Amino acid sequence: MRIFQTVPQRGDFAYQCLVGPQKVSGAKLADLRDHFGLKLTKHMPFGSVRDEEGHIYSFVRAVNAPGSSPNPTKFIYQSTRIDERHIRVDKERILPRAMTMFPKRWLEGDTACWSSLDGEPGEPWLITASGERFSWKEEGLLDIGGPLIGNGMQWYLPGEDWGTFYVSQLYDVSGICEGRPVKGVIALDQAWMADGGAIHFQKDLVVNNKMHVIWWSFATIYKDGTWDAGSFMVGHENLGYAIFQNHKGEIYCTTDIEGEVRHKEGSYFAETARIVVDGREEWEFLPDPKGEMMDFVCGFPITAQQEGRWRRVGDTREPDRWMAWGESDRRNGSARNVRGSEL
Repeated sequence: MRIFQTVPQRGDFAYQCLVGPQKVSGAKLADLRDHFGLKLTKHMPFGSVRDEEGHIYSFVRAVNAPGSSPNPTKFIYQSTRIDERHIRVDKERILPRAMTMFPKRWLEGDTACWSSLDGEPGEPWLITASGERFSWKEEGLLDIGGPLIGNGMQWYLPGEDWGTFYVSQLYDVSGICEGRPVKGVIALDQAWMADGGAIHFQKDLVVNNKMHVIWWSFATIYKDGTWDAGSFMVGHENLGYAIFQNHKGEIYCTTDIEGEVRHKEGSYFAETARIVVDGREEWEFLPDPKGEMMDFVCGFPITAQQEGRWRRVGDTREPDRWMAWGESDRRNGSARNVRGSEL
């Protein structure tokens, strides 16, 4: 039971979320319709793959919706091969890419497709997604693909003036990156926001108000063939949701979630983080020693993006491939209603 210490204005629900699963299909992925009075801003394919030497390659491309208000992201490609210590932006490999603002888009059967424009400067790209599979090709750089992990996820956050409807699906991918065999996980997210809104940038109810403390999407496929996947957020006031899935077909959703993060001394990045769902189930973040995305902090997005692995406390299964790309930031705080500060 929630107890309100203050009463919000009409239309303001003090950051209470609605969360649930959603059935993935190419037709729905291609659908441009509004939801809850909010406008589709873009699709956001992003994720991390690792090669046989353990190097991480993390990348994201903005697939902007027609008529949307883009944020500064177009295509970002990072890896641990730049300095061998962190995930760094690889400007040399980004430079030849097509920096498509509004892509070509079409539906092929039940597969949604997006690509660079015909005749556009730069190396072409192609992304496809359906309720079964995903593929992503950046000519001469990467070519990966694989099946959907479980079901899609969705959450909705109403606000008096702004709001967010956020949809995600995760795919188990493998292929080639920089000529090397890789495997990992790619998320394909979509965000609907107030007219003129852009995720992490403007009219963002969560980020612009520094409300979230912990926000991650993750999936781990273990060597025994089992897997866990999910998405969750912990923030101030009543902000918080969690949706978890596993290989058994079980899907758990809740807004009863608490969490705490401890940041490294003199850093915006997490040293440890834990969440507790429904007051009893505890999960912990295992930061990758090279997982800090150094070039985002004080750039865009401003929050400390970080790779690692989330697991249920006490789980001893051995992972085979995984992704846990998310964010914390000491400027936003360390736990619910424990506000943060600059360094």
